[in-house]
Amino acid sequence: MPAQKIESGHQDTVHDVAMDYYGKRLATASSDQTIKIIGVSNSASQHLATLTGHQGPVWQAAWAHPKFGSLLASCSYDGRVIIWKEGNQNEWTQAHVFDDHKSSVNSIAWAPHELGLCLACGSSDGNISVFTARQDGGWDTSRIDQAHPLGVTSVSWAPSTAPGALVGSGLVDPVLKLCSGGCDNTVKVWKPYNGVWKMDCFPALQMHTDWVRDVAWAPNLGLPKSTIASASQDGKVIIWTVAREGDQWEGKILNDFKTPVWRVSWSLTGNILAVADGNNNVSLWKEAVDGDWQQVTTVEP
Repeated sequence: MPAQKIESGHQDTVHDVAMDYYGKRLATASSDQTIKIIGVSNSASQHLATLTGHQGPVWQAAWAHPKFGSLLASCSYDGRVIIWKEGNQNEWTQAHVFDDHKSSVNSIAWAPHELGLCLACGSSDGNISVFTARQDGGWDTSRIDQAHPLGVTSVSWAPSTAPGALVGSGLVDPVLKLCSGGCDNTVKVWKPYNGVWKMDCFPALQMHTDWVRDVAWAPNLGLPKSTIASASQDGKVIIWTVAREGDQWEGKILNDFKTPVWRVSWSLTGNILAVADGNNNVSLWKEAVDGDWQQVTTVEP
């Protein structure tokens, strides 16, 4: 499939691109303080809307599952998280603004839809907040105070099905866990106990020697283990795995890219990892039968 060039129309750096559930629209987040919605088809792209309301660079945008309607979340250097709602087609309003954080909100992630409408946010103030929508239209807030005291860079939810469970078995309670990366060079896994979020990995996962820039929990589709990828300023991507609940996570270096690694993202089936590094390369990696990770391809810019 040939690459398609899309003019975003932003006046400054684009920090994040998120595709909606149906693959029909992109949301782009930029230092120009706006989010743009772009319609994409096989042959063309079309600017649909510009969302204004942040007062600083917008770091990430995230689409909610369509069963909750047409909703988009964004987070910014201004410390705010905005939930945008589409009323009439391409007409967006601010449905909710969270200003619980005292400094930059660097990462947002919607929980698996089985858990309801629930958004995790990681901030430079060291805290993670989790906002859950109520039936009455309000939001409940829970927090992980000082999750990474030097700052939280990234958050990612575990799949809602437990490792090894049959997909859609529906009999098991959905898994409620998330992982985070931070400026303390660690990756941490969190789980609520009686409504209070506590660390679920001991000790914290520490193999990186510099800031963790991104974490991504892999879909497991019936696989017998949990897997997290972490990317760091130190140039390394590490694959963390744990077989059973309560076991120790094990870390394995996927590759040393010799340049800061910005983002990691899993394919929908969880068997291919995309890595974006500081040399403007995006590479795709796959685990071989012997457990080693091999580069499958490089995405040409």
